[in-house]
Amino acid sequence: MNALVEAIVDLALREDIGKGDVTTQAVFTGNEQAEAYFVAKEGGVLAGNELAAFIAGRVDPAIQFRILVEDGTEVNRGDLLAEIKGPAGSVLTAERTCLNFMQRMSGIATKTRRFAAALEGTQTRLLDTRKTMPGQRWLDKWAVRLGGGTNHRFCLDDMYLIKENHITVAGGVREALEACARHRAHNGGSQKIEIEVVEQSQIETALATGLADIILLDNMNLEELRDAVKLISGAAQTEASGNMTLERLPAVAATGVDFISVGSITHSVHALDISLLFE
Repeated sequence: MNALVEAIVDLALREDIGKGDVTTQAVFTGNEQAEAYFVAKEGGVLAGNELAAFIAGRVDPAIQFRILVEDGTEVNRGDLLAEIKGPAGSVLTAERTCLNFMQRMSGIATKTRRFAAALEGTQTRLLDTRKTMPGQRWLDKWAVRLGGGTNHRFCLDDMYLIKENHITVAGGVREALEACARHRAHNGGSQKIEIEVVEQSQIETALATGLADIILLDNMNLEELRDAVKLISGAAQTEASGNMTLERLPAVAATGVDFISVGSITHSVHALDISLLFE
């Protein structure tokens, strides 16, 4: 695991354990051994099993964690996902943190898989957004990948993304694009420049500069999207966003956009029901 994930896990464990698992300390002598299984209580796409194995080892290196189903796999109710053996107290101490991450990540992967499936047979790719759980973006975006989606920006330094407020402050589309291009050149960067537009005149201005790598078509209807893709004609990649429901995705993809970004695959998810059951 990378250092960021280790920090996320350590914070979660400190939050959950506090000064110690007093119930486990009271009930167990410390000599008891346990064998348990993570079990899917509903169908979906599994994510977070690899992370749970890391968490268990972080709690107690004596815990043995055997993955039975690989992350990214579709599971059904009743499927055994992983076997966990070791000191009973340690297993119980690790339980909730493992489940919290597994359930949320699996929920994201499951929703992402449904949205990605709606784009099958098209050239359009599904993008996530920065609308993630604070402090857990790396995990949320990991789950998106496991579900078949593509990650957009991880953080603000990954690329230039000019939005409405940037355009207002800069004084216009051209001014904002030129400011970003100057900043990139001054700092020796290689990030792409993307700009959000809401009307044809803004697209025309962006194209005239030749500085936009990606043009984000925000809250446009299908006719507007088709016209925009035709106007851009490959001079920049195109991304559609705004009110992207599962039902709407195929029609939006049919307009020819390169990407569709959907915030709900990370900000509004149903956590997959998973339990830990002792033998």
